[in-house]
Amino acid sequence: MGSVRKASAWLGLVDDNEDERYYDDDYAEEAESADAWVTDPRVKVASDTAEDKGRRIGTVTPDSFRDARVIGELFRDGVPVIMNLTAMEPADAKRVVDFAAGLVFGLRGSIDRVSTRVFLLSPADTEIVTGDPGAHRSDGFFNQS
Repeated sequence: MGSVRKASAWLGLVDDNEDERYYDDDYAEEAESADAWVTDPRVKVASDTAEDKGRRIGTVTPDSFRDARVIGELFRDGVPVIMNLTAMEPADAKRVVDFAAGLVFGLRGSIDRVSTRVFLLSPADTEIVTGDPGAHRSDGFFNQS
């Protein structure tokens, strides 16, 4: 399978089982050994060792409002969630943001906009550290020119 075809299959643009003569067995073994994927391939969560140390972040790219349940389940378990709503229709994306706002209000978390239509949902015990340029320290690096 060519690299463009592999990338298209990985993105879900084409069916990767259409042409078996180009099937790469090494690629299949790597895909089977990747245990970081949860049931839905649009949701990726860290491995069990990261879960034990409390270092997990979930990323969800929902297709419709029905995928909001996945966001809620991850956040309810105390996992920070990055919601990428760029693939959704604007009306459904607004519904998911409203759902997320209620979710973080009910569980005393916070919601932050990362970029256009991408949001970070943080549980109550998570500290968000920003790299704002206005927060320079006096003993840090600076331009002397």
